[in-house]
Amino acid sequence: MTTDWQPSASIETLRERARLLARVRAFFAERDVLEVETPVLGHGGSTDPHLASLSLKATTQGGCERLWLQTSPEFHMKRLLAAGSGPIFQLARSFRDGEVGRRHNLEFTMLEWYRPGFSLSVLIDETQALIRHVLGRDPGPCRQRRYRELFRTQVGLDPFTASLATLCQAAERETGMDLHDAERDACLDALMAFVIEPHLGQEGLEVVVDYPASQAALARRHPDPEDGAEVAARFEVYWQGVELANGYDELTDAEEQAARFVEDNRERRRLERSEVDADARLLAALTAGMPSGSGVALGMDRLIQLALGKTSVAEVMAFATPRC
Repeated sequence: MTTDWQPSASIETLRERARLLARVRAFFAERDVLEVETPVLGHGGSTDPHLASLSLKATTQGGCERLWLQTSPEFHMKRLLAAGSGPIFQLARSFRDGEVGRRHNLEFTMLEWYRPGFSLSVLIDETQALIRHVLGRDPGPCRQRRYRELFRTQVGLDPFTASLATLCQAAERETGMDLHDAERDACLDALMAFVIEPHLGQEGLEVVVDYPASQAALARRHPDPEDGAEVAARFEVYWQGVELANGYDELTDAEEQAARFVEDNRERRRLERSEVDADARLLAALTAGMPSGSGVALGMDRLIQLALGKTSVAEVMAFATPRC
């Protein structure tokens, strides 16, 4: 008989979790942002080469079909935006294969919200306000940092102009990993995770902006004011060395989005990873017209973990993956 039937979080912790989730809902109710619920299954999944989507076979009106467990509620929520929903938020169950550790679980809670008409800077301010509201205390001052400058000061190289060989050598030296055949973004991600991230947000919230254009995902791109190099119009928020939120000036161009889906799957093939079905309904919604604006996804389990002083997200989940 199995002995690991009990929850991974204490009942008292689950009461605290419920209290913090109520704070999230109160925050958005005060701002007249509509709470929505969207499916955890979709006909399309995330084509991001660095995410592993889970899929299943299901019997539907169309017969036996492959459906994808959503890595975030983004695609469905953007379809609501295109349908005229106005500002919306969701506390969504999300799924990512292979993500296991102190800060990861295969199934987790994503807080995601979209603000039509908001600039990225206004959404950054609201994200900070949400974090402070949920914590119920001051996490310290907020500082904004440019991705490029972080690499220059903490790694000693320019991530946009350094050669691939230089990036790989630096990443191998700093991480001890074998990266001699890695692509550019893999080296940058390794340096970010091992060298830069642990120091971010130690004295307050830190917001990193102007990521490489290759890391735009579903964000717009714009010129770097320094030299005109194309950068992603996105930000990430860190506190105590933990990435909490990832926000975009949302891409609304259907043709560009379709091209990115194709490029993503091309990269997946190069990395010998399975292709993922692109979301045709999202492309249709963008073609119909999604309003310009910004959106952000926040790892709710991570924020609750930090708020309650726990050492892992499993300690704030009723049944983390090993006990599900």
